[in-house]
Amino acid sequence: MQDITESKVSRQIVLDTETTGIDPRQGHRIIEIGCVELIDRKLTGNHFHVYLNPERLVEQEAINIHGITNEYLEDKPVFAQVADEFIEFIHGAELVIHNAPFDVGHMDAEFQRMQPGKGFTKDYASVLDTLALARTLYPGQRASLDALCKRFDIDNSHRELHGALLDAEILADVYLWMTGGQRKLSLAGKGKGEKSIDHDAIRRLPEQRSALKVLAASADEEEAHRQRLEQLIASGGKSLWPGSA
Repeated sequence: MQDITESKVSRQIVLDTETTGIDPRQGHRIIEIGCVELIDRKLTGNHFHVYLNPERLVEQEAINIHGITNEYLEDKPVFAQVADEFIEFIHGAELVIHNAPFDVGHMDAEFQRMQPGKGFTKDYASVLDTLALARTLYPGQRASLDALCKRFDIDNSHRELHGALLDAEILADVYLWMTGGQRKLSLAGKGKGEKSIDHDAIRRLPEQRSALKVLAASADEEEAHRQRLEQLIASGGKSLWPGSA
């Protein structure tokens, strides 16, 4: 298998999950996966989104966070039915995840639960944790996704509840701002299970930028500069400009 960590990553998958509860070691499962694709820091429009039947009950505390009920998940596929498609989508990419240990821990548990096991997330993709990145860039500041939206003036007013695809869309916007890009995503969903990206609303930096205007010094300004250097040298200073008196 290709060593993902040694290749230059130009393809990134911004990913989020929703789960039945906190700890996969206690048998909690993934119930939603949402991903959007970036290539060379540009949104491509490709995304992966699925709801999953966890084959166990979703805890009420989790339902209060994401609003996904046990009844809604009854007719959804199990993870094993979508695993190959999911692996194909993320393979060879860098996963951009907020609080990556949580999502990766659940994905690893799902891969290991399969028969035969599918290995670990690191076998398919590298991982960038935007929570750790935010704490490095802004030490001592709040680094939640909502706090970062506020920092970058990103509209997340549609985020009344957590949702994997919606949060992945928001995180893509946050990540690009945090690392020097500038994008605007439409976060309006079409309804439960039908959230989508309005790619016509994406704001992109221009590929070709106009050259910077260079203003040359006038003859009078150059003479004033030369005289100033002479004064500095006469008072014991040292000139850093070659050829000056």
